Amino acid sequence: METQGHYFEPPQDSVWPGRASGPKVVAFGGGHGLYATLSALRHLTTDLTAVVTVADDGGSSGRLRQEFDLLPPGDLRMALAALCDESDWGLTWRDILQFRFKSNGEMNGHNLGNLLLAGLWQILDDPVAGLEWMTRLLDAQGRVLPMSTVPMAIEADLEVNGEIQTIRGQSKIAKAPGVVRRIRLDPPDAPVTPQVLQALTSADWVVLGPGSWYTSVMPHLLIADLRKALVRSPARKALVLNLSRQRGETQDLTLPDHLRVLHQIVPELRLSVVIGDPVSVTDIDDLQDAANDLGSQVMLRQISIGDGTPRHDSLRLAAAFKDAMSGNWGDLSSIEVLDNH
Repeated sequence: METQGHYFEPPQDSVWPGRASGPKVVAFGGGHGLYATLSALRHLTTDLTAVVTVADDGGSSGRLRQEFDLLPPGDLRMALAALCDESDWGLTWRDILQFRFKSNGEMNGHNLGNLLLAGLWQILDDPVAGLEWMTRLLDAQGRVLPMSTVPMAIEADLEVNGEIQTIRGQSKIAKAPGVVRRIRLDPPDAPVTPQVLQALTSADWVVLGPGSWYTSVMPHLLIADLRKALVRSPARKALVLNLSRQRGETQDLTLPDHLRVLHQIVPELRLSVVIGDPVSVTDIDDLQDAANDLGSQVMLRQISIGDGTPRHDSLRLAAAFKDAMSGNWGDLSSIEVLDNH
């Protein structure tokens, strides 16, 4: 498609001079977990970079990826939606991005934001430039980047009834029964988006999680160059724990085991703080032992929405981030742990 170049010259940066405020934060993840993190962090800073996994192969994203050979747009779209301002403009565009078609035809299930991104990428032939233009259109507070500009697939070795089965595809792994024993990316040596590496060199804080542990949080750590850059980054690093076990993927994984998986994959990684909700923690000592291996302290705060569902509350999580970044972590010995099993 021919376009007039001056209409589609990629912007240099989605954060305009004089607009950024607060600490420089880089948040890694995907899906609903990253949405929760970004919804909280945007209350604290506009100098915010979201780094999104690009291995989704289900739903609207999977269909678009298969038809047009492009990055799966769904998790990137959700990150953009999370960064929309609480103004009429921002809220309207957030709803537009999240709108999903319902019909009896081929459009059924497609998401309007996914289609907008797919169109921008075809016009610009540059996924980062397309995301920058979408960010400017939304007047979003921050920046969204793919961890790689190469679409990826996830493979996992799962132990089922004592036997190892190999499952390929994020959507299948998330629902498969069994215990994940190993996970890998295809291609294993995909290039890291350069802007991601740049963001890590100047970040004040890096945030991992919450989210699907093996398919949204861990994939970022499976690319060697990104793993090295994360470890070497001078930023302080925080990890947000999930509020419940995920059926299939982590149904047999305790919260301390989540940390042990992280330590096993990146033993040289050191965290400053692990943030959890006391209702979700059944053994503080075990959690702190696992955090010790990562050089971290545990900070417990009510970060759930409080209605019994495993959803993070953006304002409570924002308050927890504020405490974490100011070093106000509290004393674990004074916190009562509730057994929710």
